[in-house]
Formats: sequence, C-alpha cells, structure tokens
Amino acid sequence: MRVTGWIVRSAACGDLGVKGGRVSDELDFDEFYTASFRRIVSQIYAMTGNLTEAEDSVQEAYARAWQRWEDVRRYGDPEAWIRTVAYRLSVSAWRKAVNRRAAHHRAAAAPELPGLSPDHLTLVSALRRISPDQRRAIVLYHLVGLTIAEIAAETGAPEGTVKSHLNRGRKALAPLVSEFAEVGAGDQRRPRTELAGEW
Repeated sequence: MRVTGWIVRSAACGDLGVKGGRVSDELDFDEFYTASFRRIVSQIYAMTGNLTEAEDSVQEAYARAWQRWEDVRRYGDPEAWIRTVAYRLSVSAWRKAVNRRAAHHRAAAAPELPGLSPDHLTLVSALRRISPDQRRAIVLYHLVGLTIAEIAAETGAPEGTVKSHLNRGRKALAPLVSEFAEVGAGDQRRPRTELAGEW
C-alpha cells in the first residue's frame, strides 16, 4: 500500500492542516518523496529480502525525515540519509523478530509481488543467500551506483572492508546471477541498468 507524503507528514506531526507558511517546505518534501520513494524501497528490499519490511522501514524513515526536514533537506544527499535510516530500522526489526524472519524464509520461496519483474525477484533471491554486509555493499555499489568511498561513508566501514565485502559478495553471487560472473574484482563498475533494469 502506497502512502503519500501528506499522510506521512500527518502521521509524523499529528497535524492535518498547513500552518506557519510552510507550504514550500511541504511541496519540497512531497517532490522529494515522490521522486525517491520507489527507488529507496527497491534498494532496501534488495538489502533485506523482505518487501513488507522494506516498505515499513522506508515509510518510518520518511516520517523521521519530515520531523527534521529543515536539517535533512540541507544534507548533501538526503536520499542517502533516508536509505541509511531505513536500513538501520530494518536491521533493528530483524534483530527483534528472528523467528518471524526465519519463518518468512521458509514460507516465501517465490512470492507473487505485483509490479516486480522476474529478474528483480531472482536478484533479490540471490542476494538473500549472501551475508548482510556483502548484500548491502553489492546493492549500494551496483544498484545505487555509489563509489567505494561513498559506501564507506554511508555504512561507516573502512574502504578496505567495503572492497572485501564487494569481492566476496561477487564471488558468492557469481554462480547465482550471471551478471556477477562477469564483474571483476576491480573498481570498474558496469552500468547499473545492465544489472538492475528497473531499479
């Protein structure tokens, strides 16, 4: 279920009206939300392997962004802030519900998800089979298009660790996803569209 930026703001602020001449801020937030929501959900879904959890954590991240929009909008990359918060929320939810997550993995081998291509589902399924750190590095590098330095900044990991996660993740994915069999261990990136299409 898609929730508009207006609903996110209302839930976050408890106010359905417009006060204090903040219409431009609201429109700015709405534009940001509309332009980035689906993309970030896709990225978090690839990192977590759970679409419902991805949607919930991204919605919560937008609600938190709205509460401090004056600060968030000035960040160099507000989308990275949303993605980081959403990922942390997902990890926290995972830690609180290990049994639920294990049941999901057993029960959801190939869920029917409207609007997602078979390639998308295949990639997410393959990503579930590697470690969370490797999965996050792969998604940020190959699907989001960040550099190793940008991934290090977003995740708080040293660049050498990011490179290690990428190399090990690629090796683990190679037998599962043909695109990764062709990607070398260097810092050369193929166009994102070749790997992700709709991402």
